[in-house]
Amino acid sequence: MLSYMNRGRLFYKDVVTLALPIIAQNLITESLALVDTFMVGSLPGDAPMAAVTLANIPIFVILLLIFGLQSGASVLISQFWGKGDTDSINRVIGIGVYAAGAITVSFALIMFFFPVQFIGLFSNNDEIVAIAAEYGRIVGFSYVFNSITQVYLGAHRSMENPKLGLAVLSVSMCSNTFLNWVFIFGNLGAPALGVVGAAVGTLCARILEFIVMAVYAVCNKRFRLKPALLLRPGRELMKSYARYSTPVVLNETMWGLGTSLYPTIMGYMAGSTEILAGYAISGNIEKVCTVVVFAIAGTAAIIVGREIGAGRASTVYDTGKCLNTLAFLTGLAVGAAGILGALFFVSPVVYPLFGLSQEARDIATMMLIVTFAFLSVRSFNSTNIVGVLRGGGDVRAATITDLIPLWCFALPLSAIFGLVLHLDIFWVYMGISLENVLKFFLGVRRFRSGAWIHDVTQISYRKAEV
Repeated sequence: MLSYMNRGRLFYKDVVTLALPIIAQNLITESLALVDTFMVGSLPGDAPMAAVTLANIPIFVILLLIFGLQSGASVLISQFWGKGDTDSINRVIGIGVYAAGAITVSFALIMFFFPVQFIGLFSNNDEIVAIAAEYGRIVGFSYVFNSITQVYLGAHRSMENPKLGLAVLSVSMCSNTFLNWVFIFGNLGAPALGVVGAAVGTLCARILEFIVMAVYAVCNKRFRLKPALLLRPGRELMKSYARYSTPVVLNETMWGLGTSLYPTIMGYMAGSTEILAGYAISGNIEKVCTVVVFAIAGTAAIIVGREIGAGRASTVYDTGKCLNTLAFLTGLAVGAAGILGALFFVSPVVYPLFGLSQEARDIATMMLIVTFAFLSVRSFNSTNIVGVLRGGGDVRAATITDLIPLWCFALPLSAIFGLVLHLDIFWVYMGISLENVLKFFLGVRRFRSGAWIHDVTQISYRKAEV
């Protein structure tokens, strides 16, 4: 019955080799994000943490836009890498830098000149909005540097070099944590800036991250950048990039906008300060605990794209089936361990380290238990949509599968529960989590059709564009 899982030692060695740097990178990122949350949580009251959570709603959407550009590029890059076409990879990186730079510069300017008006769209709590605005007007510029770095690191991940992202982001996150410690609390003679200090630390760390990436890009011999191709990627590849990236960017943007409405709904509920604080803590802990689960999705995209690009499309269906099953089983194991950890470790040991009220702690525990209970299907969905379907070039179906359950089911249900019926936050969070069940059945149906396998590298260039 599970004969498709018998793919030989080399296959699983390949999965582990690609996944381990992604796991380590995500673990470092999320662990240090948790440390940053702890620092902000150490400030008096729930308001500082709630404010950072609020400011991160639009930032989260921007990060997903960047991820969408990166993922759209990976659809092409992984298959070009399978063919050994490094010139086309240079062109794709150039397009990604242009797009990411334009989006993040626009966002930074909006956050700098209109922070209160913009962040005020997500909550009616004037105290939290005021604190969040001071944070957002500074931190917005950090994502200009980060977006270009992420495009370049994403390209190397698609070229089976995920260790670069681990190295660069390790430097960035360690420096971010150190600088936050300096500027939030006023250590080493610096002024104690509180929440604003967290933004200053993030901006400085992203600039350092960009410098490290740029030095590596200039010195690297495995993949050489070609400025002529980066600056003039050509119309043919721009059309192909638009064809495969636009649905992914739309997917990530609409998914990010949709999921950002969840804390917005919470921000308009009674007891919003405690709910948002609990949401921030549970979200950071969840991300640390699920790095293994979601590393499989990134690995799947690399493997599926490479196999199609190398002309081995006949074996891709069973490869995708194996990776999806592996993701489901991993999610099941991590979810069970996560529920036990939430009850017997996180609640009695971790929460007392944060300056949270008892109500915020109880909300965070509830959210963790619900999240881990649905983790097996969520893990399958992530690998199937982000890894297998996108890696196979089936970006439109992946977008539909990802967005319909969110916008047509989970969001209306959670809004009705929280804002119309005024139910407890538990029912709102259950409405959010049921999205994964509907997405699971839609994703299985599309995968079984086999219509997701496409070679996206059939591009010809005019001489004038080279």
